[in-house]
Amino acid sequence: MLHRTYNDQNCSVARALEVVGERWTILILRDAFRGVHRFDDFQRSLGVARNVLQTRLLRLVDEGLLERRRYQEHPPRHEYRLTPRGEDLWPVLLALMEWGDRHRSAGEAAPRAVHRDCGGALTQRCLCSACDAQIEVGDVELRYDGSGTRAA
Repeated sequence: MLHRTYNDQNCSVARALEVVGERWTILILRDAFRGVHRFDDFQRSLGVARNVLQTRLLRLVDEGLLERRRYQEHPPRHEYRLTPRGEDLWPVLLALMEWGDRHRSAGEAAPRAVHRDCGGALTQRCLCSACDAQIEVGDVELRYDGSGTRAA
């Protein structure tokens, strides 16, 4: 997706952008979270060129974010389903949606993410794993002490 790599940087954001840092990729994931699974439905929703969509879908499968499943034998047709690794990006999409609602909506009514059981609006909150305090950006420091999360 990106034309350069960040192997020389000790930065999880840069490494994540290697996988999801292209606009069609994020929009494909958004649609997958909304229940779109089939190639033609992605293409119709996004209006992306078929060759670009094919390339992005295959990359997401190769990266383990989507799983390709056959749903028809003749002719062979496949659908794309989120894997647990892909589902882990849900908070990222929710945060982007909240940011877009707050800063780029131009007064338009956009779809809201709500809890299916009670209808309550979802919010993106950062909580400390040790004390459950809600954390704001000024409360954070990055530490390079070797105890960070390792990729699975």
